[in-house]
Amino acid sequence: MLSVLDRRGLGPVAGVDEAGRGACAGPLVVAACVLKPGDAARLTELTDSKLLTARARDRVYDRVIARALDYSIVVIPAAEVDLLGIHVMNIEGMRRAVAGLRTRPGYVLTDGFKVPGLPAPSLAVVKGDRSVACVAAASVLAKVTRDRIMFDLHGEHPMYGFDVHKGYTTTEHGAALTEYGPSAVHRWSYTNVATAAAAHGRRAPHKVMLTVAALGQLEASVRALDEVVSQNEGSAAGSRLSSRGGARIP
Repeated sequence: MLSVLDRRGLGPVAGVDEAGRGACAGPLVVAACVLKPGDAARLTELTDSKLLTARARDRVYDRVIARALDYSIVVIPAAEVDLLGIHVMNIEGMRRAVAGLRTRPGYVLTDGFKVPGLPAPSLAVVKGDRSVACVAAASVLAKVTRDRIMFDLHGEHPMYGFDVHKGYTTTEHGAALTEYGPSAVHRWSYTNVATAAAAHGRRAPHKVMLTVAALGQLEASVRALDEVVSQNEGSAAGSRLSSRGGARIP
């Protein structure tokens, strides 16, 4: 597909992909990449970043950075995801990544779904990160960038194990959330994070737009905590709960 577009004079072609959409902690990272004509064949290891080992991803990342005609990487913090929602920020991140290219693309290929508002004609390619070289390159740039950010965040919040699961919802991550509650870099709009926050009596450190599922779960958690407090008023010293955030108020 990439070579066909180039041959028809519709290039340069930019591929766009993200990393971290399904995580409940850490940023969303979106990358756009324009490869040189013929580099799809030269970058022999290039494929969907999820299919590569960490060492292979690092090798491909270095080669793409060195050889790409142009690339742009956008990091969207958890607070922005919480404010407007993951799908909205995913679309916005792809727009920002394409806008950040110095080379104006003639065509844009996105992975999986259509992105309105791009500055060039675009096409959504199902499993594009496995079939189109420039999308795969963007996938690697986004994934490696995000993994490195999560490794750094592990140094700040070692109890969660971000260096291992990279902020995705695993059994170990869920257990840490239950034990410690969420950190400032968690996505407080997500159901499991909102539930853990309510259980620990914490408010989000930034504005949050809860999903319907998260709001329902949060209300259930608050009701359960209310019952515990009302049954133990003597030991609770008259503490009460806020129905909005589940935070304990002295």
